[in-house]
Amino acid sequence: MKHFRSIGLALAATFAVSQAGAQELTGTLKNIKDTGAITLGFRDSSIPFSYLDDNQKPIGFAMDICYKIVDAVKKELKLDKLEVKLNPVTSATRIPLMANGTIDLECGSTTNNVERQKQVAFTNTHFLTASRYVFKKSSGLKSIDDLKGKTVVSTAGTTNIKQLTEANVEKKLGANIIPAKDHAESFLMVETDRAVAFVMDDILLASLVAGSKSPDDYVISKDAFSKPEPYGIMLRKDDAPFKKVVDAATAALYTSGEGQKIYDKWFTQKIPPKGLNLNSPISAELKNEFAKPTDSPNPDDYK
Repeated sequence: MKHFRSIGLALAATFAVSQAGAQELTGTLKNIKDTGAITLGFRDSSIPFSYLDDNQKPIGFAMDICYKIVDAVKKELKLDKLEVKLNPVTSATRIPLMANGTIDLECGSTTNNVERQKQVAFTNTHFLTASRYVFKKSSGLKSIDDLKGKTVVSTAGTTNIKQLTEANVEKKLGANIIPAKDHAESFLMVETDRAVAFVMDDILLASLVAGSKSPDDYVISKDAFSKPEPYGIMLRKDDAPFKKVVDAATAALYTSGEGQKIYDKWFTQKIPPKGLNLNSPISAELKNEFAKPTDSPNPDDYK
């Protein structure tokens, strides 16, 4: 009888431990475990980070990174299956949709900065960019000062339109700033001469120029509105257990060398749907970041 009682107590203790383990899950990890699904936010025209192919399927560098994170979450939660739901986001909706729980990861081209970290969190940096502007050669622009009195477009909800607005005041440019709904619309305004310049991250401008009808018609400025700034996959703020899993997954990816292979796939080779090649080899700064991953929002930390 004593023997059976000991077994009963041991089983009860094991059950209690397993119950406690299950109860330890909180926030995003708990929600993913409970629903058996994770939701990725994607962009429709942020080439080559997150965009739609000919079949309207989201693809890109950031999407590949997010799928590696999904694998790590599935392993962490010991799930046989994990459904991946895809939810479109824009520059204006990405932070609200993260904050209200609609998406779990935002896989795009979002700048990690101190201001945004008050609302959301970021994992390790996957790209470095600077804010510049694209214009037609025929417009004869040579510097930011040449934007005086001109119509300039940028995408609503981005750091770029904020930097443009600040420069407009500081330099007394008197520019007419138009917010567009997405990058494709912004570029179209320059293409159709409704704006003289489009201010955006330089790599996104390069991809839009490469995919345009007449790439040779455009120039990307040497002048920049910012220092090199980090992109990161965005996740919810104050969710340390989930961030720990995501950070470990991205750090393992970047330090293993696989991160650069994925980078090369999207930045130095032909990419769908049009076979564009951005010819943008990895920079020394990003190589250093991959060797020692960080989620720092400070541009001075990337040298």
